[in-house]
Amino acid sequence: MWVGVVSLFPEMIKTIAATGVMSRAIDTGGLRLEVFNPRDHAVDKRATVDDRPYGGGPGMVMMVEPLLAAINEAKTRAPKAPKVIYLSPQGRRLDQSGVVALAAEESLVLLAGRYEGIDERVVELSVDVELSIGDYVLTGGELAAMVVVDAVCRFLPGTLGNSESLTQESHLDGLLDYPHYTRPEKAGGLDVPPVLLSGDHRAVEEWRKRAALRRTWERRPDLLANRCLTDAELELLETRQAPAGRRRPSDDEWTSRR
Repeated sequence: MWVGVVSLFPEMIKTIAATGVMSRAIDTGGLRLEVFNPRDHAVDKRATVDDRPYGGGPGMVMMVEPLLAAINEAKTRAPKAPKVIYLSPQGRRLDQSGVVALAAEESLVLLAGRYEGIDERVVELSVDVELSIGDYVLTGGELAAMVVVDAVCRFLPGTLGNSESLTQESHLDGLLDYPHYTRPEKAGGLDVPPVLLSGDHRAVEEWRKRAALRRTWERRPDLLANRCLTDAELELLETRQAPAGRRRPSDDEWTSRR
C-alpha cells in the first residue's frame, strides 16, 4: 500500500512512522509512506499557507492553492489513483469496518489540517472522504492521520508477527476484546481464571467468547444495538444482572436486535 500524507509537519509524521508496527510495515515493503508539505507550494517568500477567515472570527485558515498543489503532487506520486481523505471532525467516525475497507485500497492521500481548518473549496475540489477519529479537538490532523495509518497497516501482509492476532482482535466481530492474563498466576490478591490454566482449548475459547460479550454489554452496550444476537448470546445476557448505573435492556429491545 502507498500512503501520502499532506502535512505542514513532515518530521512529526516521519518520527511516528519510524517505530513499531508502521516501521515494520515499511521495512517489509508492505507500506510506502511519503509526506508532502504545502509550504513547498507557497507562492511568496515567507512560504505563507494560511490567512484570516473571510467574515471574521478567531484563528487562521489554511489556503486553497498550497493545499491543492500538495494534494496534486501526492496524486502524481501515487502508483494508482488514490482516495483523498481529510481528517476532520465533520467526517464519518472511523471504526474497524472502515479500517478494513481502507486496507483494501492500493493508494491513499491523507490530508492533515491545522489552525481553524482548511478552505472549504479544497474539500469540494479534491477530497473524497472526510474521516474523524473521535468527537474531540486536536491541534492538527497529523496524529489522526497516523492513527489511520497505524490501524490500516496492521492488515498489510508481513506486518504482524503472528497472523492470528488479526483474527482475534477487538472490534473485528463487533465486540470488545476478552480479558488477557499472563504470568504470574497470582498477583495483587487476584488469580488468573482457572479455565485459562486448564489446557482445555474448547473451554478457553468458550470462556473468551462469553467474556467478550459480557464486557461489551457492560462497557459499550451501544455496540450491541445493531448486532443480531444468537440464542446463546441472548441467554447469557438475559441471565446477567445489569451493571451498576446501567439499564438492563427490555425484552422488546432484545427482540429488535435479532
